[in-house]
Amino acid sequence: MNYLAFNGSPRKGWNTETVLKYSMEGAASQGFHTELIHLYDYDYKGCRSCFACKLKDGKSYGRCAIKDDLTAILNKIETADAIVIGSPIYFGDVTGAVRAFMERLLFPYLVYDNMYSTLFPKKLPVGLIYTMNVTQEKLEAVGYKQQVTRMEQIFERILGPSKSLYITDTYQFANYSHYVVTSFNEEKKAKRKKEEFPKDCQKAFDLGVSLAVQTHTVNP
Repeated sequence: MNYLAFNGSPRKGWNTETVLKYSMEGAASQGFHTELIHLYDYDYKGCRSCFACKLKDGKSYGRCAIKDDLTAILNKIETADAIVIGSPIYFGDVTGAVRAFMERLLFPYLVYDNMYSTLFPKKLPVGLIYTMNVTQEKLEAVGYKQQVTRMEQIFERILGPSKSLYITDTYQFANYSHYVVTSFNEEKKAKRKKEEFPKDCQKAFDLGVSLAVQTHTVNP
């Protein structure tokens, strides 16, 4: 059983990668083979609207026709048993790398019929982990949660059952004094990192367990 984790952050070793690795540990505890893929290591762009994936009797029907670094990854997803995608929130949405990845992954499977059905060959459990600087209160107040909830709905329709985890008020810098960030209280940020971030990591571990267990029920 294969569990693929996609890091949509350009910063390796920080919050997003950390929680993704905990989710991988959760899946591994259920006997899954895990793999971490850093999206920023690959050279690709989003959908170019060629519609080759929609062409009747076309050789790329139901598949992305673009050939680049993402091609092998998209093929690998079809043989995966669960996936998790992690992204920091930039301006209220996922990173550009994740958005481009979503377009290339999901659009080819979407059928323009009356049901907007899917060509994906099975039900694939999907985890979505969002890391962000805003607090839990602001997550709701500024509309970020409503914005990214759409991702869960899209993945649910095209790939399979989806679950989201929101990691808020993250610690961003190794040394806050080196940056112009007077709107943040470093002491409070450090306190939250010490007291709450371990709980977030446990939630990520539990998400990995949950996705692994779910694979046995969605494709009996």
